Amino acid sequence: MERILTVAANEPIAPGVFRLLLDGAAVDDVRAPGQFFNLSVDGFYLRRPISVCDAENGRVTLIYKVVGAGTRALSEYRRGQTVSALTALGNGYDLNETGERPLLLGGGAGVPPMYLLAKALLARGVRPTVVLGFNTASEVFYKEEFEALGVEAIVATADGSAGVRGFVTDAAAPLSYDYTFACGPEPMLKAVYAMSDCGGQYSFERRMGCGFGACMGCSCRTVTGHKRICVEGPVLKKEEILW
Repeated sequence: MERILTVAANEPIAPGVFRLLLDGAAVDDVRAPGQFFNLSVDGFYLRRPISVCDAENGRVTLIYKVVGAGTRALSEYRRGQTVSALTALGNGYDLNETGERPLLLGGGAGVPPMYLLAKALLARGVRPTVVLGFNTASEVFYKEEFEALGVEAIVATADGSAGVRGFVTDAAAPLSYDYTFACGPEPMLKAVYAMSDCGGQYSFERRMGCGFGACMGCSCRTVTGHKRICVEGPVLKKEEILW
């Protein structure tokens, strides 16, 4: 569904990382953690897909990283401006498969959807452990927000400047868990796949043209055939992934 939403705030929370708060009627569109909004940015033809971090009280929180001209232009939006959004796209995480001790792993821009997922699991009486991966200490964000929910949040940094030295898999190695939820760059997802001997669900990043399945540009092969990351994804179950 296309909605016109109003910017309530758009502020940096780490170098090159912004938290965008949007007011409007889009909260009820979000059916599952892991879905994304596709935002229209003035002056750019293609929309920008951004995962939902939170959705409550009439406000949606999106967190994005400035990686090019489009997201740089988005970072300049100010309170009171409006933005067109295709809301709650993709399939999101299936909460009917969680295990008793789920482990949530987010790498960089893959951290935000883990927040809404953690809230959804807690609402079901399931308390996850969260591992957040970054390159260095200055890039760390949302650790305190996860802890405020009452979940354990473990940070891993590639240079060892905060938390565990290494990657999310290094921080996860000594932990006990029976299911994994992951979002991040594909090398990270491959490493989580190889590390874990339990079931899981992985959210994939792909360049998207339309965001709703028409252009087929984000298709990938799975064990059951081709799937569109924007529609049948971005979340795929571990057993259907082909690397």
